[in-house]
Amino acid sequence: MLKRLLPVCAVALLTVGSYAAAVETRGDHPDTYVVKKGDTLWDIAGKFLKRPWLWPEIWQANPQVQNPHLIYPGDVLSLAYLDRVAVQEGPRGEAPVTGVPLSQVEPFLKDLRVVQEFEHLPYVVSLEEDRNHGVSGMSAYVVGLEGAQPGTRYAIVRPTVRFTWLDRTQCCDIGFKTDLDFRGVRIFADYQEYWTTAVTPDKGYEQLGYELRQMNTGALTQVAGGGVEAATVVIDQGGNEVRVGDRLIPVDAQPYDLQFFPHPPKQQFEYGRAQVIGVPDLLYHGGTRDVIALSVGSREGVDNGTVFSVWRVGSNVPDRVKYSNNRSEDLFGDASRVRLPDEFVGHVMVFRTFDKMSYGLLMDGIKPTAIGYELKHPDAMQ
Repeated sequence: MLKRLLPVCAVALLTVGSYAAAVETRGDHPDTYVVKKGDTLWDIAGKFLKRPWLWPEIWQANPQVQNPHLIYPGDVLSLAYLDRVAVQEGPRGEAPVTGVPLSQVEPFLKDLRVVQEFEHLPYVVSLEEDRNHGVSGMSAYVVGLEGAQPGTRYAIVRPTVRFTWLDRTQCCDIGFKTDLDFRGVRIFADYQEYWTTAVTPDKGYEQLGYELRQMNTGALTQVAGGGVEAATVVIDQGGNEVRVGDRLIPVDAQPYDLQFFPHPPKQQFEYGRAQVIGVPDLLYHGGTRDVIALSVGSREGVDNGTVFSVWRVGSNVPDRVKYSNNRSEDLFGDASRVRLPDEFVGHVMVFRTFDKMSYGLLMDGIKPTAIGYELKHPDAMQ
């Protein structure tokens, strides 16, 4: 009969005193754990820890697990001795487990980026046979590729959303539409919106960036010249339809990280500074494994792997017990209102960082996340 064994995540409690106060195991942990295909390091730690985002510190505290990103499906994680970890290796036919489910974030890693301006980028001025949309194998005619060499590959991107920063105290606590038309000019049609957006509270107005969504790729086959003023780019197979106004940028071989080590933010933000400013696919709410846009980026010290807890901002409700309840809610002033506590929603981990904003993946949650929710330290209690 096998003795009861603690999982690898619990070893830090026995061997590394500096983590004992910070790491708490769940009471229902198994004797051993066999790593499965589709697992992530976050998920594995979540089976044993109350705070799964601490897994890097736990595994790095055990020298026998030299690289947590080289744990494979079939590996058996268990406690062989009180002072060291034994990893029973399984077959090496599968790829090692990762910190996050890459299959769910890769489309955003590949297809979305944020820039401060795009008007200088080359753009599609027309398509083969003067069509409205171009598909694989068709030619797109591009202005602004002077000096480019035939054979150069480009990503064809579309400006879709402008993220903006506005002081709520000077205006109002509302979301506003920042969709862009085919020229990249702001429009107001809800049904065309790829991300819904909201303003974030600070002093004054600031543009956080333009979101570019990759539609397709193509190769330059003919440069402008000899009376022809547009270059020819042949659209690749696959991808989305290309239209007039789409922009071109050089293809990046590997523009993003594939491994993520969760860690807390490097600084404490002033309340209201770090918030959810977008959720995908026309929704105002997102759940576990959805991508959200955040109002902070590298200039605030945020980098890939930064973990936040997400909180619904506490309501400011009228006190109808103490004050008259026969009037409209709008007639209750601040003195007759009660601010309620913020409500914990879940955790988000940043996987793509830009200067003034970032994208994160909702790793876990007990309720949906919405635009305007507050971001705090992952261990925040309120």
